[in-house]
Amino acid sequence: MEEVDRILIHSLRQAGTDIDEDVQRVKQFSSELIVQAVVRCLRVIDPGVGSGLSPTLPPGMSARFRVGMSLAQACQDLGYKGEIGYQTFLYSNEPEIRSLLMFLVEKLPRESAEVSDQPAGKSALLQKAIAAQIKAQLALPWLPPFCRLPLHRKTQSPGPCHNFRAQPLSLPYSLKGPAKKQSKEVKEYWREYLLPVTSQPSQATSVPASLLENHVSELSAAQDWENEWNSQGLLSRLTPEDYRSRKRMRLQKRIEEQLRAAAQPRPDTHNATRSTSDLSELLNSFAGATAGGDVLTKGTRFTHSEKFTFTQEPEKAAQQMAAAASALPSSHQSEEDLKAQQEAELSAIQQQLQQLSVQMEEVGGDIRQLTVSIHQVSDELKQREVRNSEKESNIRVKKQTIDLLPDAENNLIKLQSLVEASSKRVVHLASQWEKHRTPLIDEHRRLKELCSNREMESSRKLSEIKDLHDKIRQSAEEAKKKESLYKQLITEYETLPKDVSRSAYTMRILEIVGNIKKQKEEITKILSDTKDLQKEINGLTGKLDRTFAVTDELVFKDAKKDESVRKSYKYLAALHENCTQLIQTIEDTGSIMREIRDLEEQIETENGKKTVSNLEKILEDYKAIRQENSALAAKIREG
Repeated sequence: MEEVDRILIHSLRQAGTDIDEDVQRVKQFSSELIVQAVVRCLRVIDPGVGSGLSPTLPPGMSARFRVGMSLAQACQDLGYKGEIGYQTFLYSNEPEIRSLLMFLVEKLPRESAEVSDQPAGKSALLQKAIAAQIKAQLALPWLPPFCRLPLHRKTQSPGPCHNFRAQPLSLPYSLKGPAKKQSKEVKEYWREYLLPVTSQPSQATSVPASLLENHVSELSAAQDWENEWNSQGLLSRLTPEDYRSRKRMRLQKRIEEQLRAAAQPRPDTHNATRSTSDLSELLNSFAGATAGGDVLTKGTRFTHSEKFTFTQEPEKAAQQMAAAASALPSSHQSEEDLKAQQEAELSAIQQQLQQLSVQMEEVGGDIRQLTVSIHQVSDELKQREVRNSEKESNIRVKKQTIDLLPDAENNLIKLQSLVEASSKRVVHLASQWEKHRTPLIDEHRRLKELCSNREMESSRKLSEIKDLHDKIRQSAEEAKKKESLYKQLITEYETLPKDVSRSAYTMRILEIVGNIKKQKEEITKILSDTKDLQKEINGLTGKLDRTFAVTDELVFKDAKKDESVRKSYKYLAALHENCTQLIQTIEDTGSIMREIRDLEEQIETENGKKTVSNLEKILEDYKAIRQENSALAAKIREG
């Protein structure tokens, strides 16, 4: 245990614990030193947890209990499975403290617990403290200046802040679209004329925001495509290029349908002709049609009537304007009269336009009513035609029946012969159909089974493909994690000092291993000696029993004849009994000695737990708590 305690003390010193040179064993740790060591280890392991804990014990007993409970909770959160509580820190126990410190030292990072020969001087401790403080500050979340509390204002400097304004960037290579070969002109534009990313935004402060926005959009697009391909693309059984082209065609078709629907003229629009022509040109350019082709060729009766109305109105308006112009005098009219006349004409035209729009609405309503009535009439006509056809078929059957009535007997005989012939023909056809039906059914079943097998095989292969995609994704993620870990380890290895020797730890480990080997050899030697002694004892015991049995038999035969031999037989029985009692006494003595050794070890263990001293400390703490409670009660009464 001495070597273990030395390694623990050395690791605790490297973690920043102030341990005197006189302390060489965990048994010599006081409560204050235990709390300091645990807090220092917690700060190195998890700065967010350890920064809120104090390395010194407060003077008040209630505060000490709270510190002990918080330390016990922090150790349990780290994963410590042993029994721990406030008594572990306030009333220390050597085995419990040793196991707790071993757990914390194992949890320390490698750079804090590994360098064995590095001097634990003030400079090293200062560097450790600086590193721990930097880690603690990095663990805190960044907040804007107007949201910072006084604590954050101390730890976070008020650097230059800018609003998050992202601007679109033009990058030569992007993850948004599928990978495809670019033309020579595009590559030349990228190489000769495209500005760098840092020069494209209008302000230099917008560069990080634009890069972040572009990166996030690329990642989201790639992730959306991957999810869509895994959910729908694999089920379509197409290649990624075919799936993209089909999706593009569907989108283009949907846009064309929407534009066609939007291109239909409405009664309440006055610029219907112009909008229709504009949309026609847009559809022609979108669908790749010729300049002279007409996309919106199909129209309704209402659109034709509207077109006729709007084409006739300009001619009437032109005639009215010509008549008005001829009626006006050319030289004797003042400008005010002209304006007034124009306004009157404009109002009249507007009234006519309103009247025309009202008439158009009325005509549209009448047309809708007429179309509804036409549909109703057409439905009734179809129903009546169906009923008429049914009645005609019934009349035809009845007419044929009436024609057969005058010669009923001959007709019945003919009908019976026809029925029999038709039944025979039906039977013959049924037999022929059965001959053709059985191989067709077998073929149908075989094809159906083959189709189901192929579907099952395709579904199995599809599931395997999905599993392979998942495995590929997981492998890629693991490879990225391992690559980042490898880079991190490389950087840590490069930052480590090269002249550090690990001979001390190696020598200690070798010494511990040698001592363990010696102890194992001694234990095996003692076990072999014990086995040999046990064998010898068993052999002697068996020999003694056999000798006594033979002697008893011989002496017992002679005891029947001679009195002296009878006395010797009695002495022999007494001697055997005394030897048996002596052997039993020796065995009891050995068991008692073993119990004594066990009790002595238990006594040493209990002495190591410092039960008496801990009870005295508990009594003192209890008295101190009572004094604090009485003082608080006195203050309350005074208040």
